[in-house]
Amino acid sequence: MYDHFNRHITYLRISVTDRCNLRCTYCMPEEGVKLLRHEDILSFDEIADFTRIAAHMGINKVRITGGEPLVRKGIVDLVEMIAKIDGITDLAMTTNAILLKQLAKPLRDAGLMRVNISLDTINPERFKQITRVGNINDVIEGIQAAKTAGLTPIKINCVVKESSNEPDALEVKRFALDNDLQVRFIPLMDLYTGVHGVVEGGEGGDCAICNRLRLTANGIVKPCLFSDIGYNVRELGARQAILKAIDNKPSCGGVSTNSEFYNIGG
Repeated sequence: MYDHFNRHITYLRISVTDRCNLRCTYCMPEEGVKLLRHEDILSFDEIADFTRIAAHMGINKVRITGGEPLVRKGIVDLVEMIAKIDGITDLAMTTNAILLKQLAKPLRDAGLMRVNISLDTINPERFKQITRVGNINDVIEGIQAAKTAGLTPIKINCVVKESSNEPDALEVKRFALDNDLQVRFIPLMDLYTGVHGVVEGGEGGDCAICNRLRLTANGIVKPCLFSDIGYNVRELGARQAILKAIDNKPSCGGVSTNSEFYNIGG
């Protein structure tokens, strides 16, 4: 599948929940957010059926996101369902790793190939400050469990305010090098103002080569993170929603007023 700018669309990011067990300061307010109703969230069967159609149309790479995907009950079952779909050759997940100690091996056994782990600092006090409720030891144990299970290469996602030369970022980089992890520095973004940048160490944020579609937890296919364009799977069906999203994928990001990072997966 190619869009109007000759970008080959092969990558699907699936948000399976808008819920999270952290409250990161740049992602959601301390008091939490208004959550989606249970009946509005796609079932595993709906997600798998959509992915099967997407794969038939040319999608071969899938990343599971949230919110925090590991808080979705039965997430291992969904991973197994997607892993069995013909044509999916790359199945990954972005997680904060809080629950990864318990789930790394079951996820690997189910067919998950690798993980990206969000980690903005390795200082315990700073981690608690950024996440409001998190314990960095849970993340460290989750990373070790992922390595043991073979969910590799493990990539660390580190959000930076200005650059990768910030003190927290430099410590994360050193931690990654010491532990055979890859690290990507993600500029702090703002959906409402359209502020975004290219990920250092990755391909995200480079609109000219963007090959992504996004499926939100409540079934909206979005062609761009920084756009309000979206198509309802339940109303249109998977194929039509995908075709419309590709046909209307913008050349570059603008602004989004109807999404948040916690419910679209970044």
